[in-house]
Amino acid sequence: MQVKETRNEGLNRGYQFTLPAADLAATVDAKLKEAQPEIEMKGFRKGKVPMAMLKKQFGQRIMGDAMQEAIDGALRRHLEESGDRPAIQPKVEMENGETWKEGDDVVVNVSYEALPAIPEVDLTKLKLERLTVPAEEAAITEALENLAKSAQNFEDRRKGSKAKDGDQVVIDFKGFVDGEAFEGGAAEDYPLVLGSGSFIPGFEEQLVGVKAEEEIKVEVKFPEEYGAPNLAGKDAVFECKVKAVKAPKPAEIDDELAKKFGAEDLEALKKQIAERLEAEYAGAARAVLKRAVLDQLDEQVKFDLPESLVEAEAAQIAHQLWHEENPEVHDHNHGTIEPTEEHRKLAERRVRLGLLLAEIGQKAEVTVTDQEMTQAVLRAARQYPGQERAFFEFVQQNQAVQQQLRAPIFEDKVVDHIAEEAKVSEKQVTKEELEKAVEALDEL
Repeated sequence: MQVKETRNEGLNRGYQFTLPAADLAATVDAKLKEAQPEIEMKGFRKGKVPMAMLKKQFGQRIMGDAMQEAIDGALRRHLEESGDRPAIQPKVEMENGETWKEGDDVVVNVSYEALPAIPEVDLTKLKLERLTVPAEEAAITEALENLAKSAQNFEDRRKGSKAKDGDQVVIDFKGFVDGEAFEGGAAEDYPLVLGSGSFIPGFEEQLVGVKAEEEIKVEVKFPEEYGAPNLAGKDAVFECKVKAVKAPKPAEIDDELAKKFGAEDLEALKKQIAERLEAEYAGAARAVLKRAVLDQLDEQVKFDLPESLVEAEAAQIAHQLWHEENPEVHDHNHGTIEPTEEHRKLAERRVRLGLLLAEIGQKAEVTVTDQEMTQAVLRAARQYPGQERAFFEFVQQNQAVQQQLRAPIFEDKVVDHIAEEAKVSEKQVTKEELEKAVEALDEL
């Protein structure tokens, strides 16, 4: 195989591979000769079929296989010798494909973008700040109050009192559409918290102000996207009888409340809340630290980027943001979405940092363990309740999905490695200051 360089500009590479016809013919003959002892054909004993007949019968197919093997092998050897790493799958085109005939040399043009050489980074020169937030007493008290509300009871209001938003009304109801009662539209002694949004829009609002023993007709319209097609978009009337109006009474913040949430006593519950809050703060602070790592790397390290990767990333960003702005569109029949200059700028940052983190991680021998992957799959599977087994099988058979799950784990571990090497100082801040720092992350 003869190799001639045809392009070497920046990261763009081009080569012409020429496979001499004599070499190709020799390879075909060798493959036929190797297979001859095992071939049977009508009129000939096993292994005695003449080469001329074998070539006529199998030559074209074997020639195609031989050409593919020769080209693949030549490309593989070229990449090993040159040290190039293609950014995407190399483009391989047969120059004389339409006119080629047996006896001609095979000429193939190969082109690709090489991944750039990644410069060394002195991680010890990075200066980072890790924000810390202690669990303040006010935050613990607020969490306790929310728990008490979630564990609240309801007590009968004074006779004749009107129901308020947040009250619980106990009702019997029966629903009608076009004058006919419908299945699932009736219940007795149903406890409904007004303002909970548990009934269709407009229902609960009409019960604000009712009294015990009062009867009322609630007129509503089922949403167009309602789950039952026979009711979707239909007007309905619910005949309701109010049997009780109850006011909410938060649970007492005491040892009994703590036991409801699995703690031995109130002090143990406070400790659990403090630990949970500090874990949440640490997670948020880590996101801020990670952004600082990426920002500093992006500012300090520059190198040429493969245009193919940038274009693909910009297209993906544009597509994703378009769907976020048009959530009602669930398919992809929306035509081409042209990336903007802003999309391209963000794509360049992502590609640059992705290549840089991959290089740092490889040199630091960062790996994703089987246990970490299993945990990632478990977390993802929770999004498909009842279909977890099918999701597991889908992941096992799909390398692309596995990579999607592995990539963020690898990136986080590389960031952790960088933080260990960098100069990191700790700064205690308030919860509000941390929240402000997290909000600033959305700016990019």
